[in-house]
Amino acid sequence: MGMVYAEIELINSTDMAMARKHIIGEEEVKRMQVRMVVDTGSWLMAINESIRDYLDLQVVYQTTLAMANGQPITRDVVGPIEVHFGDQKSVCNAFVLPGDSEPLLGAIPMEEMDLLVDPKRQQLVLNPEYPYNGMLRLGRRPPKVN
Repeated sequence: MGMVYAEIELINSTDMAMARKHIIGEEEVKRMQVRMVVDTGSWLMAINESIRDYLDLQVVYQTTLAMANGQPITRDVVGPIEVHFGDQKSVCNAFVLPGDSEPLLGAIPMEEMDLLVDPKRQQLVLNPEYPYNGMLRLGRRPPKVN
């Protein structure tokens, strides 16, 4: 299977909260469409410095991450970010990769939105068992018995 990409809308969640309280106008909420790598091997979401700057996201904490090659790096974690795919949404933090690195959508926001990777079509899709609103699970699914 090749790389899977998805168009994801990212929104500054703090701006959304201020707009709901009528502190700022809806037009002032910082948001953007981003083409992201769908990475089921990564738990967290990763954005780059350009996305962080555009959305004006605040640093929540710093953490040390193990890259795919095993190399540890210390990166900022920013948020909160509203993540939208179609009608589904999640709120999460993201670690910040340097420069214009390729952003990635990790497993935690995908699970919260009940999204799956369709390997045949190489697409991110809503879970076909719950095609209208997804299903947030509180634990692992029990194994199917034949």
